[in-house]
Amino acid sequence: MVNRIRLGVNIDHVATVRNARGGVHPDPYRAAQIAEKAGADGITIHLREDRRHIMDGDLPRVRSATDLPINLEMAATPEMLDIALAFKPETAMFVPEKREERTTEGGLDVAGQHNHLAPFIRQLNGNGSRVSLFIEPSMDQLEAAKSVGAAVTEFHTGRFVELCLAGKGAEAGEECERIRECAEKAVELGIEPQAGHGLTYDTVIPIAEIPQLTELNIGHFLIGEAVFVGLDASIRRMRELMDEARA
Repeated sequence: MVNRIRLGVNIDHVATVRNARGGVHPDPYRAAQIAEKAGADGITIHLREDRRHIMDGDLPRVRSATDLPINLEMAATPEMLDIALAFKPETAMFVPEKREERTTEGGLDVAGQHNHLAPFIRQLNGNGSRVSLFIEPSMDQLEAAKSVGAAVTEFHTGRFVELCLAGKGAEAGEECERIRECAEKAVELGIEPQAGHGLTYDTVIPIAEIPQLTELNIGHFLIGEAVFVGLDASIRRMRELMDEARA
């Protein structure tokens, strides 16, 4: 059991707002600094193929803004592999990516992409980055993640959140249990289990209560809430709720 669960703050949508108008404000550099002071344990950024939020120039600036470990979300493409090998993030997370999607819509099909993913993972492991795979809470995908050499899996919590918001408590409970069972299995396999996607103040506690989970990665909600209360306050509140869940 992990007594304290880490909070990784995804600052992508600070860059999304900046890019909507152009220019340099709001600055992801400053967001990373605020997140660290507010109690974040890591910074997540997703460099997409279309550069819709984080851009190439943000990588070294975010690195210089904070001493926190950086989790670089990326598609499994040669371009992104080259960038990650040069940037050397503490964690390189492979996620599914489609140009037409608004946000990541589901987990990576590791089982179906084993031969494609394995050489990417070997190179990143050899370069000093831990490799994480963003997957559905599925035993098959978890076993596949083990077979390709991933050190971490982040379980997609999007369906759980959607069920909660739709008032489908029983189904949400079943999904939460599925995540818990997969987290237990991950530990048995020697993989670090994390979770994230769509989590809010109202939905984070049942996930944070799963004792095997080591980290939650949360972004869009925190940035949206910051419009009303400030980024420092939104992160601190999420940190408090996660700590309460483990108390």
